[in-house]
Amino acid sequence: MASLPNGRRAGTSVNAPQALLLFDGVCNLCNGFVNFVLDADSDGYFLLGALQSNAARPYLEAYGADPDALDSVVLIENGQLYTRSTAALRVVRRLDAPWPLLYAFVVVPRSLRDRVYGIIAENRYQWFGKRKECRVPTPELGSRFLEDPI
Repeated sequence: MASLPNGRRAGTSVNAPQALLLFDGVCNLCNGFVNFVLDADSDGYFLLGALQSNAARPYLEAYGADPDALDSVVLIENGQLYTRSTAALRVVRRLDAPWPLLYAFVVVPRSLRDRVYGIIAENRYQWFGKRKECRVPTPELGSRFLEDPI
C-alpha cells in the first residue's frame, strides 16, 4: 500500500475530519465550483487543492491516478478516490441544505451521469474559459487549501 503525506496509507480510512477535493486550478468552471463549496461547506469539511499542484501529486499517485491525465474533479474521502459525477455528488451530499438533495441523482446510472459530466469536462475551457495560473487562496481561506499560498 502506498503512503500518503502525513503518514496516511492509500486504501485505508482517512482519519482527518475533512475530505480532500482536488480540482482543475486553471478552469473557470472548476474555480466557480470551489467558490460554491467554500460558501456552502460551513463545517469546513473539505480540504481543497489544485490537481496541478505539487502537493496533490502524492495523493493522486498513492491511489493509482495519473496526475497528468485527469480531466475531472477528484475527491479522496474515507480511503477511497472518486472522480467525475460520483465525486461531484459526494461533495454536494456534505454541503449545507438544500444541496444534499442533489445526491438523489446517484440513482441515475453512473455511465449516463459520467457521459454528461464528460461532455461538460471536454468543453469546460471553451464554454467557461481558462485562467493562466492556478488559484491562490486568500490568507483568510489558506487553511482550507492543501497548499498554503507562497
